[in-house]
Amino acid sequence: MINSSSPQSSVTGSEDEAVEVIVRAGPGGAVAVAGIATAIVIGLWFAFYLLVFLPRSTG
Repeated sequence: MINSSSPQSSVTGSEDEAVEVIVRAGPGGAVAVAGIATAIVIGLWFAFYLLVFLPRSTG
């Protein structure tokens, strides 16, 4: 029993193909989320700089 092949061994080929298709599509969603998060952080930095830092430095 321990050395017998699993019943899903014939399905593995199609699963491998499905994984290959997904990997070939690339991490588009992850890149989009990272880009949006980066844009938000940069926007908040500029807002802080323009609305808080500059007015305090002129007075």
